[in-house]
Amino acid sequence: MLDQILCIDDDPITLMLCKKVLIKASFSNEIITSQNGEEALCYFNTLKYTNTESELKKHPQLIFLDLNMPVMGGWEFLDQFNTEAFSEFKNIKIIVLSSTIDPEDLEKSKKYPMVIDFLSKPITLAMLEYLKNKI
Repeated sequence: MLDQILCIDDDPITLMLCKKVLIKASFSNEIITSQNGEEALCYFNTLKYTNTESELKKHPQLIFLDLNMPVMGGWEFLDQFNTEAFSEFKNIKIIVLSSTIDPEDLEKSKKYPMVIDFLSKPITLAMLEYLKNKI
């Protein structure tokens, strides 16, 4: 079981479903959410600049990331999160969750070292079982 997971998606129903499946699977002790990439980056900046070193260690080990969101989408989030500014979080693994499995998106996601998989929405118990071996 993971300590903390971050779900980034602009759809409240998707976030609710994601939380329910994660809880049912006992996949994480804590599930936090952001509605877009910018909100998620603000969360990580808050961790960086307001927490002590011991608190900084408590951050998500896994992110479920939607690609198409207003304000800041998944690609823009990955571009920012993959910079030196967020280097202390480079061990966080990311699963891209998308409603469309575009082969070009799948290839593009492989350019980001923290992306460990690209899956189709919605998240399911079977997906979580599969992911347990990758995390």
